[in-house]
Amino acid sequence: MKRQPQREMRPLLGITMGDPAGIGPEVIAKAVTSRALRKICRLLVIGSFPVMERTIKALKLKLKAVRVDGHEAVPMRAGTVAVLDPLKTPLGKFTLGVAAKETGAASVAFIKKGVELAQLGCIDGIVTAPINKEAINMAGCHYPGHTELLADLTQTQESGMMIVGGPLRIMFVTTHVAIKDLSALLTQAKIEKGIRLAHQALTRLYGIKKPKIGVAALNPHAGEHGLFGDEEARVILPAARAAQAQGILASDPLPADTLFGKAVKGQYDGIVAMYHDQGLIPLKLVAFGTCVNLTVGLPIIRTSVDHGTAFDIVGKGIADPGSLFEAVKLAAKLAKGR
Repeated sequence: MKRQPQREMRPLLGITMGDPAGIGPEVIAKAVTSRALRKICRLLVIGSFPVMERTIKALKLKLKAVRVDGHEAVPMRAGTVAVLDPLKTPLGKFTLGVAAKETGAASVAFIKKGVELAQLGCIDGIVTAPINKEAINMAGCHYPGHTELLADLTQTQESGMMIVGGPLRIMFVTTHVAIKDLSALLTQAKIEKGIRLAHQALTRLYGIKKPKIGVAALNPHAGEHGLFGDEEARVILPAARAAQAQGILASDPLPADTLFGKAVKGQYDGIVAMYHDQGLIPLKLVAFGTCVNLTVGLPIIRTSVDHGTAFDIVGKGIADPGSLFEAVKLAAKLAKGR
């Protein structure tokens, strides 16, 4: 695939289709019709060409899919969407809203091609539509999600998930784990990594020279001097102090019930949350439907929607493209800043 002429300043972003049986094709088709997005970037869909055509037809959009074979410049005509299909054989019949080996394998192939193009410099970053974890595991790709797969494909030693929405930028120490297991999983090393990655994202990607990072406590009132738990004194505070010794402006562990409000008011540039719901409840309260998943630590830019394949609404035409819209906007912004 050839790069566009040098005079073209808009970054070229690859959108991976995700699981073809999910809402990925629908939200992509809806998003690429946006004039606002076309003003800030150029888009290349990396996915099944027949699926993209069928989706456009089902939605009755004034849009035409144009196939890109990988050796010509990406067409950017109004009313068209460029699609690069990396599958060696066309995707066979599958059932919408159902996890299957074939669609899982296809979604992995789309990601691999996106990473390849980004590493070669053919595109300026990737935006990923949702995959289905059950489907990719059925296809023999045993990863818990995008983040771990992308780290492996790019040979990245240290990466993590930051979710951005409204005024909040949140890095997570743990994600999909049971609450009962949290205490054992929270180690000083993991928390230090979370703080380090938050600092990296805020400085390298957002250009904030000396970002202030709020470190969330695990327990109510930050443990109340051990009355409600010892995780603050045992692992969170030592991790924060280690980061501070390295020049990172990280706070001591702060009660989560007040920390997020302070961040919304601009007192902190980012937050390190200890677990999934601690960060996502306030985030979705202020930015539901427009949150973006940003992978920090990769050598390429990668943003993603903050929702799943939504098998329950596939084919109904009601999927909201808002999160994908914001993910493209963020990727375009970060690509321009490089």
